Amino acid sequence: MNNSDRHKKFQHIPTRPASAIFRRALTAATAALMLLIAFPASAQHQQKLENRPYADLKRWHLGFSVGMHMQDLKFTHNGYVTDDGQRWVAEVPGYSPGFCVNVLGALRLHKYFELRLSPGMYFGNKVVHMMDAYGEATQKQDVKSAYVVAPLDLKISGDRLRNARPYVIAGVMGTFDVSKKRSEFLRFNTFDAYLSLGIGCDFYLPFFKLNPEVKFCFGLTDMLQHKRPDLADDPEMIKITDSLKKVKSSMIVITFNFE
Repeated sequence: MNNSDRHKKFQHIPTRPASAIFRRALTAATAALMLLIAFPASAQHQQKLENRPYADLKRWHLGFSVGMHMQDLKFTHNGYVTDDGQRWVAEVPGYSPGFCVNVLGALRLHKYFELRLSPGMYFGNKVVHMMDAYGEATQKQDVKSAYVVAPLDLKISGDRLRNARPYVIAGVMGTFDVSKKRSEFLRFNTFDAYLSLGIGCDFYLPFFKLNPEVKFCFGLTDMLQHKRPDLADDPEMIKITDSLKKVKSSMIVITFNFE
């Protein structure tokens, strides 16, 4: 295969179809939550009584949350070509929903502001597909994770509409992966940090407060371990790592908070 044919073949490789899937999932999750917020808010006009009218006056709120999340990886390639003419690229073409559970504590700062800490566990995985842009060779790696997470968010609420109160959140989240590391093509760092943004709504029920929430988390660090002494004598495996400049993580998290 000459250089012209190789260049044409590389041009026809799909460029991160996972990005389109991620955007569609993000749009669908946002639309679902907005409908969930809008419907009860409109129905509240027919109600005369407010549930838990003094709930927001408490200095501290305690609770827990359960939900699901989807993980993604964004690969930045450096154009490295091996001695035998291979150029490897990587992507995450699909998503597998993971499970998450948290405890939460919230401190009331103001009528409209609340500081919330919600440590917990995220269990999930992502399947990385790797391919030679100039040939037919392919590889696959299932990356399993068990994150200990510590999200710290500022919750900014609107005015209460009968038994509903919409809000937005912004914050940071640290993660620590406690899953066992194996000697595979790609190995990722144990610690990562995220910037998070989200929307949700407080629903005031007779005995507790329910908060469905969608959060979008964007990784801030390069997750890839570039130095792999365990693969020093295995050029067939280290070539994937050598082909990547950096790898960043992102997540969509859908949770139901009970306070």
